[in-house]
Amino acid sequence: MPLRLMSGRRGPAFLAPLPLAAYGLLRLVDGLDGDHGPGLAWNLGHTLFFVGFVLFGVVTFGLRALVPGTTPRGRIAANAATAVSLFGIACFLWVILGDLFADMAAAAPLPEPLEMAGPLAFQLGWLTLLVMLVTATPRLLPAWSPLLVLVGFALFAVDLDLLPLGALLLMAGLAPVARASSAAPRTAV
Repeated sequence: MPLRLMSGRRGPAFLAPLPLAAYGLLRLVDGLDGDHGPGLAWNLGHTLFFVGFVLFGVVTFGLRALVPGTTPRGRIAANAATAVSLFGIACFLWVILGDLFADMAAAAPLPEPLEMAGPLAFQLGWLTLLVMLVTATPRLLPAWSPLLVLVGFALFAVDLDLLPLGALLLMAGLAPVARASSAAPRTAV
């Protein structure tokens, strides 16, 4: 099933960054008055941010399904990268829900160490899976794919106003994943 979900240009691998780009644009609109805060642009943007990260979860499973499981060490590494990435996605979703629902943020804030660890976990998990696809035999992704994703992640860290550009880099970096899903054999998790 994950391979079918990943195939074609319209699959989550290609489309998942779109809600993130839209969130970034709405964030810019929301900040035009000098303040980011609750309102239509804030709520719509964060809802799109949430949808984007749910799609990133789907993509994570699809990436894992593409990684060849030829050795026990390779399977363990791919499964660990998947788990780390999903942990990071869960942290993002928790924070986004807290941004959308102030009562939730007050009642169950994400612990501060996880606010730092979550994004790093997501990024490291994804980059590990992408590099595993680049180094697979036969190569399933071009070497530039994880590099574009890394640059996109770096832009997010530099300035949140760069979210739209970073999301476009993620989209470009993930575009070859759709082709790889049709070429790769299905692997066991």
